Amino acid sequence: MTASLSKTALQYAPKAPPQKKHIDLSRIKMPPQHPWHKWARHPKVIPYNRLAILMTALNIGALYWLTNGGWRIDQLPMETVLNGALVNFTIAILIRQQYVINALFAIATSMPTHWPLRWRWAMGKVYHFGGIHVGGFFCGTLWYAAFTLFSLLGSYTALPSSIPILASVHLSILTLMIILALPALRAKYHDQFEFSARFGSWASVLLFWAQTLVLSAAAHPVSELPSVLATSPQVWALAAVTLSILAPWLRLRKVEVTIHKPSNHAVIADFNYGVTPFAGSSTDLSLNPLFEWHAFANIPLPGREGFQLAISRAGDWTGAFIDNLPRKVWVKGIPTAGVGNIETLFKKVVWIATGSGIGPCLPHLVAQGVPAKLVWATRNPRKTYGDELVDDIKAAHPDALIWDTDTHGKPDLARLAYLAYRDTGAEAVICISNKKVTWNVVYELESRGIPAFGAIWDS
Repeated sequence: MTASLSKTALQYAPKAPPQKKHIDLSRIKMPPQHPWHKWARHPKVIPYNRLAILMTALNIGALYWLTNGGWRIDQLPMETVLNGALVNFTIAILIRQQYVINALFAIATSMPTHWPLRWRWAMGKVYHFGGIHVGGFFCGTLWYAAFTLFSLLGSYTALPSSIPILASVHLSILTLMIILALPALRAKYHDQFEFSARFGSWASVLLFWAQTLVLSAAAHPVSELPSVLATSPQVWALAAVTLSILAPWLRLRKVEVTIHKPSNHAVIADFNYGVTPFAGSSTDLSLNPLFEWHAFANIPLPGREGFQLAISRAGDWTGAFIDNLPRKVWVKGIPTAGVGNIETLFKKVVWIATGSGIGPCLPHLVAQGVPAKLVWATRNPRKTYGDELVDDIKAAHPDALIWDTDTHGKPDLARLAYLAYRDTGAEAVICISNKKVTWNVVYELESRGIPAFGAIWDS
């Protein structure tokens, strides 16, 4: 971290307590799993998946209602089938719009801390909104597949000859996007997934526009076309979708970055280009804006403009960033709320972090808006991340448990989290780590009735 943050934080730093004896995790006994929570909180039935299922159920209900219980989608008017696809795609895209995400978090975290814990626990899962995106995109593709099939079969009369061709190309793109988004393929071919998601979305919107204009021109005289388009719900929906996709790119810029490199494993990137993000937000970075973007948690600095990012070596992109130390990078969009924002729903929280996962935690820890206990497991913290960052943490939280994995090995974080939760009287645990560790900690705690939260890697 920069000296400005260290001096600000250390100015009122309490005296550090004496070093405690190393914790013997084998002696920590966790409570038994709750019969209900054991399956209700399982990763396979997390709110993300439930929302995707809900979207599917709503579409099934809509089909039942539209067909009067007959399930004959082939008897529905062409416009109704197309609207079914467009409504789902509109919801799927808008739910991921940065302004919408920030609004969802603002609404969810407005719940007072004196309300029942189970309500606040439920509202804390706001970051699972991606399930609506998945469900909407999947159902929208099914509606569009039906439209494409009936177009090719000639079920719709007076259909322009170009429509079956446009629909076939469009459906092929949508299908490819879904295939590459499957968890196994997405993990194995992540770059291809990102490419298909970005360019596929743009192509899909353009094809929807082309299709809408062709159908409108075929159904109305040229003189009436402007007024028809201006009053068309489909056109307004497409306009909203187009603006939603364009908005982050309208704020695309290449900015200077100062990089501090405490070790070959991690760097601290310092930005000051007129944006001071809020704690708990993230910023998208890229070295090639058309092909690859990565989101990192913002670390706003007390008393100064700008922010910092903690970037550790976790793959090809971050490795190249650390090795090459670029002087300029691309950013786009606005600071967007992340899982850490849900801390305000609780009276006291436990933060669990591993490695550079400390980045998303740090702004909350320094701000001290909510009483908290930190457990940070990382390799040689001072050597890896530098003395200033560790000093900042100790200044804000002298009782923080920093577990050196080089000395003590990798801990059972679920047990450590439970110990901190039990001893501090916290209401919730927030885990910032890799996918495997995060999901394990969240499930181990929630299956025992303890509110726990962590990223779900759905972006």
